Order: sequence, then structure tokens, then C-alpha cells
Amino acid sequence: MKERIDKIKERFLQYNDWEDRYKELIQLGKSLDSYPEDKRDEKYKVKGCQSQVWLYPEVRNGRVFFYGDSDAVLVKGIVALLLNVYSDATPAEILATKPEFLKEVGITEHLSMNRSNGLAAMMKQIQMYALVLQTTMKG
Repeated sequence: MKERIDKIKERFLQYNDWEDRYKELIQLGKSLDSYPEDKRDEKYKVKGCQSQVWLYPEVRNGRVFFYGDSDAVLVKGIVALLLNVYSDATPAEILATKPEFLKEVGITEHLSMNRSNGLAAMMKQIQMYALVLQTTMKG
């Protein structure tokens, strides 16, 4: 996961101003895989986001793959950023990787309070899925 975080840092830190990073975030959102329509329900909705956000985990060979979407372009970019790091990892790797890279690339300091709360809610959801999956995979 460190390599993925390094790639994200490289991608965003090449820009000096927030507006370029903002555009990069929106581009990242456009690259997101399409979200399964049958998973677009309350069960997978992230609570605490101002816009609508869905996160769905799938386990394959002991690794968690996340699918996500949002109805807001910037938020969709944030979802894509998180999935780039946390998807295709073991639950233990997910739980051990704190989202400090978001601050390091200057994402968190430019978000409104509502968006910051939404980002925290998305991280909490990812970690909760990892915790539950780690428990069920052991048992």
C-alpha cells in the first residue's frame, strides 16, 4: 500500500496550487469503475456525507475490493482516491494504513467542514468493513 500512497503523493504534489489538485481529484473520480446498480441502496450508503456516497466491499482470495460512487463530482474524486489506496488489500493492511496521505497531499486542508466530515465517515466505513471482514475471515 505504501507504493500506492507514494503514487498518489507524486500525482498530487506535482501541482503547487489547490485548483490544479482539485481538477486532478475530479479526473480521478471520472476514472472510477462503474458502481453496481444493485448495490445502490441504503445498506451501502455512507452515513454522515452531505452528498450521496455508496461503498460496497467484495472479498476475493482474502483481499477486499471496494466499489464506490457519489452524486457529487469532487466527492466522487475523494472516493476514487480512497479506493486507489484501500481496495485490493487485506483487512489487516487496511486497518494498519492511516489516511495521513490525504493531509500530506493537501486534500483535507481545503475541504469544507461538511466535506471533511464526509471524508471521515468514508474512512470510518472502509475501516469498519475491514474490521468485520477480518473477523469473519478468521472464523
